Amino acid sequence: MGKGLGMIDIHHYMILSTLLFSIGIVGVISRKNLFIIYMSIELMLNAANLALIALGRHYETLDGSVMAMMIIAVAAAEAAIFLVAVILLFRKKESVDVDLFNFLRRQDIR
Repeated sequence: MGKGLGMIDIHHYMILSTLLFSIGIVGVISRKNLFIIYMSIELMLNAANLALIALGRHYETLDGSVMAMMIIAVAAAEAAIFLVAVILLFRKKESVDVDLFNFLRRQDIR
């Protein structure tokens, strides 16, 4: 990649990826709404994808793209599990507050 004026290099992608990942971490830690937590996790996965693809492009290999595809597959499985968790929580408690997940720890759920 060239180093001309106005060119975007690997450092810019890494800074953007770090920023997105940090915003995702803050969202997971500070929020109690299950949808916001899910979106924050997706933001963190996309930040990792951005970093992997930028590194792969920088080193001119396909390794970053292959890993990004694996992360996308994990995100699809995560979406299915998330949907099940939301449906279960909403049926039991009629809310999507994360603090209500404590009822899942008990064995007497019927």
